Amino acid sequence: MSSNEANLQPDGCLLRIRGLFPALRPSEKKVAEYVLAHPDEVVNLSVTELAQKSGVSDATIVKFSQRIGYSGYQQFKIMLSRELARPPQANYGELDPDDDMPKVKAKVISMNMRALEQTLHTLSDAELERAVEALCAAPVIHIYGVGASGFVALDAEHKFLRINRRCHAFIDNHVQRAMATLLGPGDVAIGISNSGFTQDIVSALRIAREAGATTICITNHFDSPITQVSDIRLFTAAQEPAFRSGAIASRVAQLSIIDVLFIGVAQRDYDRTVEYLEKTRIAAQRDDSERPVRLGRRSS
Repeated sequence: MSSNEANLQPDGCLLRIRGLFPALRPSEKKVAEYVLAHPDEVVNLSVTELAQKSGVSDATIVKFSQRIGYSGYQQFKIMLSRELARPPQANYGELDPDDDMPKVKAKVISMNMRALEQTLHTLSDAELERAVEALCAAPVIHIYGVGASGFVALDAEHKFLRINRRCHAFIDNHVQRAMATLLGPGDVAIGISNSGFTQDIVSALRIAREAGATTICITNHFDSPITQVSDIRLFTAAQEPAFRSGAIASRVAQLSIIDVLFIGVAQRDYDRTVEYLEKTRIAAQRDDSERPVRLGRRSS
């Protein structure tokens, strides 16, 4: 892992592990699972002890520590100890089929708040600045997403169109790839994928990059395929519950990143942005229901 890649990762050990988990080797995943399940115990274990409990070799423990961005196991334990020493955050646990509505309310809102707080610490300020600069200069902006991420792409399209930016959201995989070929230098393509493994989005970003566009990804996993085809990488930190079909926390985190990018772009041309927002607001509220409808052929 390069120093630049390490700088893009969050400070928290557990956040790093969750973010990198899909890309870990099978033996490293065993270590990750044990650490995530027993973090308080791990800080007091030697390399050999953790290896035995995880069912891997001593060398795997060292490689795992380096894989998530540390020089070795000792540095990993030091950083994990510091993380565990922080004040505990409210955690209402996983959603349960038997939860009543007050519990559902508390757990869902707590989960979303936690995702936003962790994303706040995960997002790189430098990468955000690069993304805003690229978007401000872009003649054309494409945003690719499927499923729940597709709705985030559509939200972004709506926001940027309202300030007169040529922005298009594409949620069909065939259209994504076809439109990506039409981009060129200076244009921007944003790919949204919580897992980072959504092949349709990865493929569209790769095509956009080959066409000369600047590519940006919004993802939850630091070492996933989408990061390999992205010039700028923006990371969320959302933990989904067992009931994840609605992609609840990840969608909230993605929407927040879109909001940050939108405000960043809007600030660069504040006066004109206010003008465009006012024009579109008035147009949206315009009532044409009482205007007479003229039928028949117009006279020449």
